[in-house]
This record gives sequence, structure tokens and C-alpha cells, in this order.
Amino acid sequence: MRFSRNAMGTLFVGGALTLTLGALAYPSMLGLDTVSNAQDRIIAQTQWGPLTEQDRNFVVAVRAAGLWEYPLGQIGLRKGTTPEVKRASEHLVDGHAALDASCRKIAPMLNITLPNVASPQQLSFVNQIDSQTGQAFDSNFANILRTTHGSIFNTVAKIRSTTKNSLVRQLADQANNTVLDHITVMENTGLVNYDTALFQQTTPPKLPKSDMTPPPPQPGEPMVVLTPPATATATPTITP
Repeated sequence: MRFSRNAMGTLFVGGALTLTLGALAYPSMLGLDTVSNAQDRIIAQTQWGPLTEQDRNFVVAVRAAGLWEYPLGQIGLRKGTTPEVKRASEHLVDGHAALDASCRKIAPMLNITLPNVASPQQLSFVNQIDSQTGQAFDSNFANILRTTHGSIFNTVAKIRSTTKNSLVRQLADQANNTVLDHITVMENTGLVNYDTALFQQTTPPKLPKSDMTPPPPQPGEPMVVLTPPATATATPTITP
């Protein structure tokens, strides 16, 4: 499987991972005013509580994460060479299908426009991993996904502890459980280089905002649905 939407960036420079995954900002293309840069600025009052910019960006980020990790899980099921990598791949597909269902449920309730394609940076992750085979594939798969999940873990905790919107809070609960599960299964592959992962989580390179922002859907474009696997165990947890 190959992704092309301006996938860019090289993930390895001199053997070191060059990754970053911060809170994804979705600009005014969402149809909401983003004049202020204050992430805690309230952009809408809803029956589930006030919605801030960081709440909205979090919902978009969860959706975008699934748009590259779900297909990468499918690739891992085909190309992984160990039972542990294949098990981690199953968890990616299962967990992100359930998170995606929650995002698609609350987005119209909160007037949030969701992307149908991941960011260029995220697509470059998929292309880089998919270009490998054998042990190189397994190692790239485990290390890149461990690093990206470790990077987003603190963001999930921040949203969970600060949001006043009950729908976003429930999504954060589900995301917290899913991200922790995915961190664990990546570590269980026995392939994670913890020194590199920690370094990349704490000193990410500076990338243009455009590299880290998923494009908006085209007018009339059907929404992409991440279908749960037949053996799904993860379930959406949103209960308005």
C-alpha cells in the first residue's frame, strides 16, 4: 500500500529517527473562527459544555491518527515477520476503528469538520515503513509507532484533565486507553530502542505547519470509514 498526497520527509538521518507528532492544528478551513492563538479560547457553547480550540484540534488529531495508523496496521498484518508485530498490527486496526467511530459520531454534534486524509508527515511515516521488508520493516514499524504514541500520550492526558466538554472528555478516555494499549504492544515486540524513542519524543525537529496538518475534505467527498475487523474487541465509548 503506497500513499502519495505529498508524502514528504525522511525518517532516518544517520540512523536516528527524525519524528514529531504534536497536537495537530486544523486552521480556519474548519469553518470556525481561529483569529486567536489561545488554545483554550472557547469557540462554541454546546449542550455538552464549552468547546475550545484545543478540544476541536484534539478530535481532528484523533481522526488523523487513525487515517495513517489503521492502514499501517493492515500493512503490518501482511508484512510483519513475527507474531508480536502481527499482534501489534491487529491492535492498531481494532483500536483505531473504534476511535474513528467515536470521532465520526461526535464531530457533527460539535460542528467539527473531519479530514479524510492524514497529514503529509503522517503519510510519510506510512511510506517509509511500507518501503521496508523483513526485520527492517518490523523494526521501523515498532520504533516509529512507539515514538509517535509516546509523543501523543501527554496531549491526551492534558485534554482529559482540562476539557469542560463531556463528549471530548469521553473521547480522551477512549484515546488514553487505546494509546496506552498501542504503546504496550509495540514494546512487547522486543524491538523498541527506548533511548531513541525518548530522544525523539523530547527533541522533535521543527516542521512546517503544513506538513503536520491534514487537508480538509473536498466538497461532497464521502467520509472515509475505518471498518472494524471481524474479530474486533475495541468498542466506541461515546454515550451522549
